[in-house]
Amino acid sequence: MLAEIAGLGFHRIELGHGVRMSLWDGIIHGLGRHELQVTSLHNFCPLPVEILRADPDCYQCTSHRLEERERAARYTRQTIDWAASLRAPYVVLHLGSVPMPRYTDKLIELIRRGHYLDRRYVKTKIAALKAREAARSLDRVREWLSPLAQYAKAAGVKLAIENRIGFETVPSEREFTALLDEADFAEVGYWHDFGHGQVRANLGWIDHREWLARMQPRLFGCHVHDVRFPDHDHLAPFTGMTPLPELFAMLPPDTLYVWEMGPRVSASEITAALAKWCVLGQR
Repeated sequence: MLAEIAGLGFHRIELGHGVRMSLWDGIIHGLGRHELQVTSLHNFCPLPVEILRADPDCYQCTSHRLEERERAARYTRQTIDWAASLRAPYVVLHLGSVPMPRYTDKLIELIRRGHYLDRRYVKTKIAALKAREAARSLDRVREWLSPLAQYAKAAGVKLAIENRIGFETVPSEREFTALLDEADFAEVGYWHDFGHGQVRANLGWIDHREWLARMQPRLFGCHVHDVRFPDHDHLAPFTGMTPLPELFAMLPPDTLYVWEMGPRVSASEITAALAKWCVLGQR
């Protein structure tokens, strides 16, 4: 795996939430052999041994079950410890979800049935907004995240909260700004996923450019992948509808970008995208 990544022309990697513990010794050996720098770990990394497939939301800090929240904290501390040992500066976090109907799926289905932005779509979107605003979970998130922020600081690792697609996920846009404005989370940052942001824009939830501009002062890094309307994401950069060059131009030259593509993206698509990337001066 690492040899293939290095062979495609990359020198830095993120270790993701699908990395099993059984692969860990080989990864540690391979990092040195291929001279790859680890920029970030995506929580939970490595994958908890009892979880059989990649699932960053297997344990949620928003759960009403104390045991699940404690498991999420334990595996997050483990991820922070591994990040520190690998000298990776960042750990990327998901912060769970709230209990509400799956309006995101309903809206995507309406789009596929030809109802994009019609009265039925807008009515469903308003219902989603009301349900999401009524579902408050930041108190539980604060209680869970505050000691982890201190743990990460002591380890020399920074925590970054990723934006996500679903309306039920935490934080919402309003909650993002409220949480990061709090003193306890002054050293916690934002991780912008371009694909997720574009899908939320396609669903009419945000303006992608405005949201990125608002969060840019707290930005630690980004996941880069492209999107085909409305929600087919994790495509190679520059192969979909996301206005990547325009969005990249909004960010500082030293911004950390992690390419996060799906397993069906071919090596030839990656190398072609990398050539365009270098033309933009992003390398």
